[in-house]
Amino acid sequence: MKRNLPVAAILGASLVASGGVAAEGGRDYISVVGSSTVYPFATVVAEQMGKAGKFKTPKVESTGTGGGIKLFCGGVGVQHPDVANASRAMKKSELEACQKAGVTDIVEVKIGFDGIVLAYSKKNKQKLELSRKEVFLALAKRVPDPAKPETLVENPYKNWNEINPKLPATKIEVLGPPPTSGTRDAFAELALEGGCQAFDWIKAKKASDEAWFKNVCMTVREDGAYVEAGENDNLIVQKLENNPSALGIFGFSYLEQNADKVAAATVDGVTASYETISAGKYPISRPLFFYVKKAHVGMIPGLEAYIAEFTSEKAWGDEGYLADKGLIPLPAKERKEVAGKAKALAPFSL
Repeated sequence: MKRNLPVAAILGASLVASGGVAAEGGRDYISVVGSSTVYPFATVVAEQMGKAGKFKTPKVESTGTGGGIKLFCGGVGVQHPDVANASRAMKKSELEACQKAGVTDIVEVKIGFDGIVLAYSKKNKQKLELSRKEVFLALAKRVPDPAKPETLVENPYKNWNEINPKLPATKIEVLGPPPTSGTRDAFAELALEGGCQAFDWIKAKKASDEAWFKNVCMTVREDGAYVEAGENDNLIVQKLENNPSALGIFGFSYLEQNADKVAAATVDGVTASYETISAGKYPISRPLFFYVKKAHVGMIPGLEAYIAEFTSEKAWGDEGYLADKGLIPLPAKERKEVAGKAKALAPFSL
C-alpha cells in the first residue's frame, strides 16, 4: 500500500537526491567547518549575525583546513557544509574532488593575513631567536649530515644547542598541528622549505627533481621531537604553560589572545606583529580564506548575509572587530575588490 507523502517532503527528498538543497524541512542555519586559525574570526562573525536576530547563529566547527574542505567537497545538499574556512588556498586536487562530487561553483573569499608563530611560555625567561634554517634542522625528518654536509641522514639533533651553541641546552620539543591542518601545510612550506633552501645543494635540485626537493624540505620528523597536538590551538597554549621548555606552533591571533601567557621566538630576526605581518616582513605569514558553496546560496537562510557581514568594513576593516581579534586586514583596495567578487558570488578557478 502506498503512503501519501506531503508534496513538500517529496520535493525535498528529490532535491537532496538530485544534488539540490531542500529549503523546506532542511537546515535553517549556516554550517561552517575548517581551519582552526580562521575559526575565531568566523565565530565572531557568526555571533554578530545571531545578535542581529534576523537569522540563526551559524554553527562553526574547527576541523582543520584539509578536513573541512573534504567535508565541504562531499556534495551539495543540507547534509553538507555551506562554508569551509582555510588557512591556505584550496589545492587543485581538492577543487577537482569538489567538482567530481557535484560542487562546481565555489566562491573564494580572501579575508586577510596571519602569521605562524613559534611560541613558548613566559615562564621561560629566555628570549628565543631562531632562523628558518635552524627550524628546518630541528624539525625536518632528514637533514644534511653534520659530518658530510652534502648527504642526508635521519635527524640526529636532540637538543637546540646541538644545532647552534647559542640556543638553549634544552630538548627539542615542538607541539604543532596535524597534517590535516592548513597551519601545518603553511608552516612546512614557509618555515621548513624556507630554511631548507639555505643549503645550496638542496635548493639546486628543486628545478630538476621537485618531488625529491619537497619530500626533503617539507617532511616533518616522527621521532617525538614534533608532537601532533590536534586542531585545538588553545590546548597547545595550555600545554606550553605546563611545559616551559617546549615550543608551540599556531597562528598569530592566538598569540595576541594569550599575550599574558606566551611569547614568540623571532624568526630570521623579525618579531611577529601586526605591522611586520601586514608589511610582508615576517617570513612565516600567509593569507586566510573561506569558501562558499554557491548552490546553497538562497537555499540556506542567511548565507549571503554571512558573506556580507564578513566582508563589511565594520568586520574586516582596519578598525574592524576582527582586527581586534588578531586578523591582519587586507589593503583597502584589495578588500574592495574581494568584497565585490564575493557579493557577485563569482566562482573561482585554478
